[in-house]
Amino acid sequence: MNSMRLFFALWPPGDLSLALAGEAKALARRFGGKPARVETIHLTLAFLGEVDAARLPAVVDAGRRVDAPSFQLVVDRLDCWRHKGLLWAGCAPPPDGLRSLVMALRGQLRAASIAVDAAPRFVPHLTLVRKAGIAGEAVAMPALEARSWPCSGFVLVHSRPAPGGREYALLESFPLPAPRPPGPAEISP
Repeated sequence: MNSMRLFFALWPPGDLSLALAGEAKALARRFGGKPARVETIHLTLAFLGEVDAARLPAVVDAGRRVDAPSFQLVVDRLDCWRHKGLLWAGCAPPPDGLRSLVMALRGQLRAASIAVDAAPRFVPHLTLVRKAGIAGEAVAMPALEARSWPCSGFVLVHSRPAPGGREYALLESFPLPAPRPPGPAEISP
């Protein structure tokens, strides 16, 4: 079987990626570990893992069928998973638009019989440092300057092994339309 390691993600704009890569380097200096490269910073929406390459058209079609509007995401906090040695940036709480996108995407993938790695709960995050030396100790995370991110589309990504880590290739982009204005029944007097 010829397989591809795939995931759907939000890919931040260049200025946000650069700012987060700077945060990653600062965090790695403070806590150790391997900082994320600017070109790999993303927010995973659905991790598919190894998928038979013959199923790629079905995966792309599922992405095209997603009906969700664009939204604003504010990346405003740093956090960690000590047991994984992972430092990340995220938002609290996740906006409704992000939750709607994840639910719509996962629904389309299930309808196409495409397996998704379903974590017990979705925690939106952008990995900044891996293998940080934080296991077993309380970690006081520094403050993060809040940055607004207009999310107007998502992408399908192929993850391949490369020297020094993984390399990501964007296979397809999927636009998210502007939110629809409320209909007459939704407007209160």
